[in-house]
Amino acid sequence: MSVHIDRLEPEDTALVAGRIAEAFTALEVTSWLVPDASKREAVLAGNFEILVGHAMRHGMVYATADRTSVAVWFPSVGEQPPAPEDYDARLAAACGEWTDRFRHLDDLFAANHPHPDHHHLAFLATRPDRQGHGLGTALLEHHHAWLDANAMPAYLEASSPRSRDLYAKHGYRAGEPFRVPDGTPFWPMWREPAGS
Repeated sequence: MSVHIDRLEPEDTALVAGRIAEAFTALEVTSWLVPDASKREAVLAGNFEILVGHAMRHGMVYATADRTSVAVWFPSVGEQPPAPEDYDARLAAACGEWTDRFRHLDDLFAANHPHPDHHHLAFLATRPDRQGHGLGTALLEHHHAWLDANAMPAYLEASSPRSRDLYAKHGYRAGEPFRVPDGTPFWPMWREPAGS
């Protein structure tokens, strides 16, 4: 199956943030981040909009042609870009009473992030009714081709055993999980470029 991949532009930020929120709402960790299920997807979308907007300026954002699957990558090479503009105020506006939980997750990710040069897959998300059809795989393979050609490793945090196992099929090796306060694990995963 051939899947057309597009690199997205800043005007697609809200669409991408919404797609990630839609796909991630059912993840175990999001119940800890936003315990109120009726507000979860909207709060997540607001948070993701900050991060996707930052990726539009400092990273790469891809989608399938039908926009049902998206990937957000950040190069972690040399000097790092500044944090998103007005991040603390924007995070508080997006996350409200749960802002401290999102800050805790940010700190946890930062404490476990590797230092060698790599590209960081921040988000890979597919609309729930299209999951399992190879769209996420197509997005991975698209960027992996560039990574392999440029001898660049990749890193991500897998948020479930299912995603950990999917990424393992694409050459990622899982490290020991780290956990949010309710015990929900994230697996740090590293991929060496093919041929290295």
